[in-house]
Parts: sequence; C-alpha cells; structure tokens
Amino acid sequence: MAAGALLLPLAGPASAASGTVLYASPDGTGSVCSLALPCGLTEARDAVRAADGAMASDITVYLRGGTYRLQHTLTLDNRDSGTDGNTVHWAAYPGETPVLSGARQVSGFQLYDSGRGVYRAHVPVGTQSRQLFVNGVRAERARTALNPGGFTLSGSSFTTSDPSYATLTNQSQVEVVDDNDWKQMRCPLQSITATSGGGSSLNVDPACFADNNTSVPNPGYPLNGAGLPRLDNVSWIENAYQLLTQPGQFYLDGNAGYLYYIPRAGEDLATADVELPVTQELLDLSGTPGHLAPVDDTDPNAAYTGSWATNSGRPYGDLGAGVHYTTNNGDSASYTFTGTGVQVLSETAPDEGGIDVYVDGVRTESVSAYGATRLAQQPVVTVSGLAQGRHTVKLVKTSGTYMLVDGFTVVPDAVQPVHDVSVEGLTFAYTTWNQPTSSGYVDNQAGVLWAPGTQTPIRIPAAVQVHRGSGVTFSGDTFTHLGGTAVDLADGTQRSTVAGSVIADTSGGGVSLGEVDDYYQNRTDLMTSGDSVHDDTITAVGQDYHDAVGVWAGYTRDAVIAHNEIGYTPYSGISLGWGWGWASCTLIATDCHHGTIYAGGNEITGNWVHDVMRVLNDGGPIYTNGGQGGGGQTSVLADNLVAEGNHTNNMLYQDEGSSSWDTHDNVVRFGGSNWICMWIATIHDITIHDNWSDNAHYCDNGTNVSFQQATVVSGGAWPAAAQQIIAAAGPAQRYRATSGPIDDDSTAVSYTGSWFNSAMRGYGDYWDGVHATTDNGDSATFSFTGTGVAFLTETNTDEGLIQVAVDGVAKGTVNAYSATRQAQQKLYAVSGLPSGPHTLTLTKAGGSYLVVDRFDVG
Repeated sequence: MAAGALLLPLAGPASAASGTVLYASPDGTGSVCSLALPCGLTEARDAVRAADGAMASDITVYLRGGTYRLQHTLTLDNRDSGTDGNTVHWAAYPGETPVLSGARQVSGFQLYDSGRGVYRAHVPVGTQSRQLFVNGVRAERARTALNPGGFTLSGSSFTTSDPSYATLTNQSQVEVVDDNDWKQMRCPLQSITATSGGGSSLNVDPACFADNNTSVPNPGYPLNGAGLPRLDNVSWIENAYQLLTQPGQFYLDGNAGYLYYIPRAGEDLATADVELPVTQELLDLSGTPGHLAPVDDTDPNAAYTGSWATNSGRPYGDLGAGVHYTTNNGDSASYTFTGTGVQVLSETAPDEGGIDVYVDGVRTESVSAYGATRLAQQPVVTVSGLAQGRHTVKLVKTSGTYMLVDGFTVVPDAVQPVHDVSVEGLTFAYTTWNQPTSSGYVDNQAGVLWAPGTQTPIRIPAAVQVHRGSGVTFSGDTFTHLGGTAVDLADGTQRSTVAGSVIADTSGGGVSLGEVDDYYQNRTDLMTSGDSVHDDTITAVGQDYHDAVGVWAGYTRDAVIAHNEIGYTPYSGISLGWGWGWASCTLIATDCHHGTIYAGGNEITGNWVHDVMRVLNDGGPIYTNGGQGGGGQTSVLADNLVAEGNHTNNMLYQDEGSSSWDTHDNVVRFGGSNWICMWIATIHDITIHDNWSDNAHYCDNGTNVSFQQATVVSGGAWPAAAQQIIAAAGPAQRYRATSGPIDDDSTAVSYTGSWFNSAMRGYGDYWDGVHATTDNGDSATFSFTGTGVAFLTETNTDEGLIQVAVDGVAKGTVNAYSATRQAQQKLYAVSGLPSGPHTLTLTKAGGSYLVVDRFDVG
C-alpha cells in the first residue's frame, strides 16, 4: 500500500446497534452517556460495568468523532468483559473518526535563532518525550549526520579530535546510537570532557555501557542473546540543542520547559498542528494473572531440609545456571508463596525418580522426574486451583538417584481473562516511551530487550496492551504516529485478533504476540494460543528502534498470521519463534542446554512482505527462530509473497533451532543472497517444497530437512500458479488501497526482464526506493482500475527514452533524461479512460537506466 492511500474499513457495528448503547465524546461529562448527553471514556467504562452484570445482549459504546487527549491510560479489566456470550463493543460512531491521543498540543512558537531558523515554544517544566509530530509528519530528534566517523572507543568513552562535542549542553541527555548487524544499541552519556589533544571524550553512562558492551546479557538457551554484537561504533549522536541543524528536527529541553524546532518548507508554526506525545500507553486490557516468570531455586522463599547441595557449573540449561539437588530419599524442598498455584521447575533425566507432593501439609500426589533424555526446566509439579492466599508446596524425594529443584513460577491470581471485548474503527495516535532516555536501549533482537539492571527480557511497550485476554478483537482500527509498538497481545492472551487495521509510523513494532520466558509452560490455560493477525496493512515500523519488526511472535500455539501487507521496515517483516536451539541442541552436542517448548501449529500464510531490511542485517522478510512442534503440531509457512529484501541475506530465513515447519508455495523475488536458508544442524525436521524464486541460491545445513529446490524463474515470467499467489498475497481486496499513490513494489506492477530494486537511496523517491533496469526492451506493466493514471519516476543524465502503451496500444515515447537528478517527476499521464480495468506498460528504449518510482490512479 502507498502512503496516503485510502482503505475500505472493516465493517463496524450497524448504526442502530442492538442491546445497550452508550455514547462518549471528547468533551463528554456526567454519567448519562446518551447521544444528547455523552460522557467521557472513563464514565462510559463505569456505565458498562454497571450494566455488565446482567448482560442479555451486547453493549456498544459509540465514540463520537474528535480527539480524546488521554493524560492517563484507559484501563479495562475482567469487570469490563462481555458476559453470557455477549460482547462489549467500543466503536467509532458511524461516519466519524475518534482519535485516542497521548499528545499535548504545542503552540506559541517564536523565532529563537534566525541564523539557523530555530523556533521555540514553552512546554510545562518536566515534560518528557522522545517524539514530535508536525501536521502529522514525524520530526527527527536533533542529531549528527549518519556515521559521523572519527570516533575511537577507549574504555567506555568514544573519543574524537572534534572539540565541538565538549560544548554540547545537557550532556546527560545526549545519546550515542549504534546500528550493528541485527541490533540497535543506545546509551545516554554520563558527561563530555575535553581531551588533552583538544578533542572531545563522550563518556557513556557506565551501567548502560556495561549492558551494551562489557557485560552484554548472554544467559544461554532459551534466553539466548549471544552477547554480540556490542556497542562499539557510533552511527550517530542524538539529542542536544547544538545538533539542531536541519529542517524537521526538534529538541526538547524538558528541564527548562522549552521545545525547539526548525520548520520544514511550507510549515507555518502559527497554524501548524504540533503534537508532543507525553503518554506511553493509551488502552490497557488486563485480566489475571499478569506476567508470569520463574524465579531461581535460590529464592529466599525456598527451604531445603536434608543433605542438599548446589551446582552452578552444569552445562544443561538450568534456570539461573544452577540447581539444588539431593541424593537422599526423604529429603525435602519447600516453597512458600502467595497466590492460587505454583509450578516447580526441575529436570527430567534417567537418574531422576519419584517425588511426593504436599500442599499446605497434605499429600496431594506423587510424580516422577524420570525421563529417557535429560531435559532442563521441566514443570514436574503443577499446583493450581488454590484459594488466593499464602500456601506452601513441599517436595519429598522417594526414589531415583537425584531429586533436583531448579525454579518456581507462582500464579498469583486465578485465571480470569479480560474477554469478549471488541474495539472497532478507532484511531490510536501519539505516544512516547521514555525508558531509553534514562537507561538506554539494551537490545537482544526484534524489539526484545534486556531490562536495565535485572537483565530480564522485556519488549518495547505498545500503545494498546492486552494482558491475559481472551476473545479480544481489534478490527478496522488505525495505529499511527507512535513512540513504541502499536499492539501487544501479551501474557497468555488467547483467541484474540488484530484484523483489517492500519499500522503506520511507529517507533517500535507493529503487532507483538506472546512471550519469550514461558517456553516451559504445560498449562494450556496459561499459553498464548489461538490468536490471529490478518488483513492488516503494516508499514514504516521501527522508525526510532531499527530492530523492530512488523509482526513479532514469541512462544505461541495455533497463531495465524495471514494476508497482511508488511513493508518499509528497517529489519525483518515477520519474526516468529524464540529460543534458538533450546529444543534441538542435542543435534550438535551431547551435553547442552536442552529443554522443551509449547510452540506449534502456527501459520504464516498469504502475506505480502516487501521492502524490508532497509537498515540492519541478518534478518529477512519472514524469519523463524527456535522450535515448533509443541504438542506434535507442525507449523505452516505457505502462500506468501516476499520481495525487495535490501540488506537481506536470506529471504525465507529459518534460523537456528527452527523445526517442524511445512514451507511451501511461497514466491520469492527481488533480493537476498539465498531464497531460503537453514544454516546449522539445529534447524531440523522441515519440509520445503513447491516454491518459486527468481534466485536459485539457497543453503541447507539442517538435519532431517526434506528439501525441494524452488522453481527458478527468470525475466519475470512467473507461471500461472505463482501469479495466483502474487495476486492473492496481502489483505483481502476490501482492505486494499482504492486511490492515492501506488509504489513501484506494488503487486499490481509486473516486471519483465532483468529488473532490480534499490531502496534507501536518499534521492527523494517515493518511499525512498525504486525498481530499475539497464536492458533495452525490459518492461513494467501496471494494472489498475480507474479512468486515468500517471507515471512518476526520476529524471537524470543516465536515463533516456521510454515507450508507453495503454491497454496494449502504443502511445509514443517519453524522455527521462535531464541535466540534473530530479525525483518523482511525472513523465506520462492519461485521463478520460472508460471506468474499469486498464494496463500501463513502460518499455526501456534508451539511456543507461529505466527507473520506476510510483503510479497515481485517477
């Protein structure tokens, strides 16, 4: 889809909704919540709660159009759920556009520095934000040019001969940024000092530097980060007033209460809509329990009676790299907790045996930790259904050579999801996320980070968070201009959906699904399962955090990621799976970190993933990681179109530990060293068949991989079966663009001949990329429905004649030659065609290049 194109929205509720109907408006007050006297959002929620206890039919809350400026997150919980088979709808009033915004509107700009064109406006002292949007366009934080060069890493300081850095003000707010392979790393500075040689020393905050360089978290499988790459280079320096040099840049001095900005051409700050995001999260739907994570066997609430010992040097993948163990029958381990249940992690192995389990002094069951294969972090004891309160679980060794205790996961509350809630036709806009300002950005991969200090896994927060949801649906919504991720279906959310929605211009990712630290889970009611992300258009994610992806999924079961368009990303398009070789490392070592996962039965089907990997490396349009096959379920990767890989080494990238995949009927074009790659033996039990590619290269170093080479196509001569996949990939027709600019990488454009794509050129191309060919006779055909079309390209000294045909009828030639390079130049346009389907064909007839940039349909 092209920026600014129109989408047909997913059908919302009828204008005359059945059941209870409430109304809210941006300036609503009181508790009546009628069409004549609408209330605010919080009052509407409370009215839902009042009516919810006796739901005989659906409840609909209509949001009237306008901007709802949220200083606090709108929170929904189990009390706000649908009951008795009914649903609570939060929906746009028909024909209107309600916008939930986390921004403060800024006005009153005055010229501050005429020499540099800097304007300044007052904001409340203490205001924090990392983003700014002017007339709906993202501004850039003041920064140096890309890859400024001249820096040397000395200890935890970057030194340079340039003395100007030592003059930067508010030095603890300045950040150094390093885009390195698949990671982006950020750290605030502690200070900047002048060097004895007359240069500058940028002294990185010590804690952040440790996390990103000297002590990069590397806990091993399944929370594997490899410890690499490290923060050892400067991609740019960010966030100082003195770095404010270019139109469209801003600097926020929250301590002094000033916002500085250099307007772009045509921006009048007296009338511009200047939005400064100050809220992190707009909507939170949370059931219970929240996030669950195991604690180590050394937790102070654990007590060991008998002849116990500890071992922290085992190579088997223990939680926290160590265990408690005993060899004496009758020895016991007790754990006291407050909650409704607990899982005790141990290992299963041939030398483990029987365990008697007591809960609050009463023997409840006997279990066995025996297993034919040594497996780490196994929930050998699961206690559930207790009354919420303080309890003690005790494990007593009864047989076997060893009893081992590795960790404990407390379930603090009963499983009560927020459920049967539908959010329809709303717009969520203008959020920020300020943690990197104080503690940096400690990257692992794909928007999964390490928490500063604790080094536990966290993710970029989302504007809309669902924790422990069930049957929560987002349909026809818009998520835009965000300082984090758009939507996060987290903490065991089940049967929930993001569908027919538009996600564009986020600092983080698009949709996140699942967790990375619940791999061991054997309780199906606590698993992330049955969720769907389909028919969405997701573009321009990762605008600040370049490791973010369009759709990310960790440990999930029966997830469906289908018929989405995902494009213009700095890193991968879709990333599914986690844990690297946790479920398969015995394929390369006898004693290794080795456990089980519940992920399986997932589907990645019918997606159109294009123009990805624009900044970082070692990812791909579709990337899988870690095992599938949980519960014996094979996952499916089929019927996808992946194209324009840019820095991609592998277009279909089944990375370390990927297993139990059926990969078939995918079309791969325009990019990648390999159309598919399985590079190491821990990648196993994958069937690859009936794919098409314009690149014959692949790698297969996996184990038990049934590999069939793709049908290799040259010159754009795709067979009919491949053309059907191309045509069907992406959102269903009702959600596709109906007007506006269409980019050169659209599926509506077919290229015949030796074409290639080039992105991030920096010349002003539409979406900063083009398709091009050097061979006379090569052609591009654009299929469209309408009454007219225009062709836009660049003109330059190395371009020449282009033959034009409309519906197969020659229309003469146009010339793309010009003395200087000019982007997005209209070379041909036609109007007055009969309304209906048509084709525009462009054929190279001269010059060194024919460049295709965009089409405008009339």
